[in-house]
Amino acid sequence: MNNKINLSVFRKFFASNTSGGILLFICVIISLVIANTSFSSNFNDLLNIRIGFENETIHLNYSIKQWIDDGLMAVFFLLVGLEIKRELVEGELSSPKNAILPILAAIGGAIVPALIYLLFNNGLPTEHGWGIPMATDIAFALAIISLLDKRVPASLKIFLAALAIVDDLLAILVIAVFYSTELHFTYLMYAGGILALLIVFNKIGVKNVWAYIIPGVFIWYFIHHSGIHATIAGVLVAMTLPTTPDEKESTLEKLEHALANPVNFIIIPLFALVNTNISIHSEMIGGLTTPLGLGIILGLFFGKTIGIFLTTWLCVKSKLANLPDMAGWKHMIGVGMLGGIGFTMSIFISMLSFKDPLFIEEAKFAVLIGSLISGTCGYIYLSSIAKKDKSKVE
Repeated sequence: MNNKINLSVFRKFFASNTSGGILLFICVIISLVIANTSFSSNFNDLLNIRIGFENETIHLNYSIKQWIDDGLMAVFFLLVGLEIKRELVEGELSSPKNAILPILAAIGGAIVPALIYLLFNNGLPTEHGWGIPMATDIAFALAIISLLDKRVPASLKIFLAALAIVDDLLAILVIAVFYSTELHFTYLMYAGGILALLIVFNKIGVKNVWAYIIPGVFIWYFIHHSGIHATIAGVLVAMTLPTTPDEKESTLEKLEHALANPVNFIIIPLFALVNTNISIHSEMIGGLTTPLGLGIILGLFFGKTIGIFLTTWLCVKSKLANLPDMAGWKHMIGVGMLGGIGFTMSIFISMLSFKDPLFIEEAKFAVLIGSLISGTCGYIYLSSIAKKDKSKVE
C-alpha cells in the first residue's frame, strides 16, 4: 500500500508543470552548497575527468563538464528547436495575428536588457557579455506562473510560453552569430551536406525519427569542430523534422514528447548542478555592484520588465495586436518581471562571453541574483493583483 502511495506521489510530481522548476532550484542549492564546502575540490576533480576517444582523425575526448555543456545541452537545444517549430506550424506562432505580440514583446525584452548592460559596460573588458541578460528561462518562468494557477488568466501563461520560445530563438541566433569562435568551413560544409540530406528526407516523407537523429549526431560532431557552438546543431536538426498542423501525432511531436522528461528532469538539472557551483566570497559579493554585476541584474529585472511592457504597449496602442484575453496592463508588468528569470540560457551565454574565470563566476552569480529578484517580485506582484481583484469581486 505504501509503495503504491509513493509511486503515486512520484508520478504526480513528474506530471506537474512546476516540477522541472522545483528540481532545477534544488540542484542550484545543492551545487552552491558543494561549491562552498570542503567537497568543492573533489567535485571539480570529478567534472574534469576526461571520457571518450581520440586519434588523428576523430576527436571525442572531453571532460564530464564539457560533455554536459556541449553534448547534453545540444539535446536541450534540440527540444527547444522542436518547440519552436511546432509553435510556428500549429501553435501560438502559426497565426500572424496571435504571433505578432509575443514575437515583438520578446524582441523588445531582449534589446532593452542588452542596452542596459552596454550602458554600464561599454568600452570595458566585460563589454562582450551584452547577450547575458537577453534570455528568459522558460522552465523557471513557467514554473512560477503555474504556481499562481487560476489567480492569473490562462491566456497569460500561453503568452509567456510563446514569448519565452521566441526569446530562446533570439538567444540561439545571438550565440550562433556573436559567440562563435574562429570558423572552419570544411566542417561547416560537411554539416551543411548532412543537413541538406535531412531536408530531403522531410520533403520525400521519411517519418522514422532515427533517420534524423543518427545523421544529427554527425551534424553535432562537425559543428562542434567548426567553431560554431555545438548546441546549435540541436536546433538545426529539429527544424528538419516533419510535423503537421492537424491533431495526428507527427514525428516531431513524438520526439518532443520523448525528450521532455529527460531534458526537464535530467539534462537541465545536471547543467545547473555543474554550472552553478559558485564559490561565494567577498570579492564576488562586491562584484554585484561592478558594471558587470549591475548590467546583468538591472538588465534582467528592469530591462526585461520595461522591454516587454513597452513593446506590448506600443503594439496594442498602434492596433497591431490585442492584449491576451482577460489580461490587463498590470498583468503585463508581472509577465515582464517573470521574463527577467534568465538562468539556464543566461548562464550558458556567460560561459561563452568571457575567458577570465573571475568574470564567468561573477556573471553566473549576478544571473542567479537577478533571476531570483525577478522571479520573486513577479510572483509577489501577480499574487497581489489577484488578491485585489478578488476583494473587488467580493
